[in-house]
Amino acid sequence: MPTLLNLNGFKFFFYANEHEPMHIHISKGDEYAKIELATLKVARNTFKPKDLKQALDLTQTHRQTFLEAWNEYFSKR
Repeated sequence: MPTLLNLNGFKFFFYANEHEPMHIHISKGDEYAKIELATLKVARNTFKPKDLKQALDLTQTHRQTFLEAWNEYFSKR
């Protein structure tokens, strides 16, 4: 499970056996979200609204890095 970023208590990661569409998993404590990288669509969420907004903002800020990491990781398989 490659971890891409730990910031403000949020952990951004993907699993080694991922599938399309490209997405990022985010956890903070017991809360969790799955966000599609192309559209920032929330596919799953247990975050409180404030935490989800922060997770989305961080995903948008780091989206290019996440996309590059996804492409690099899965191109080696």
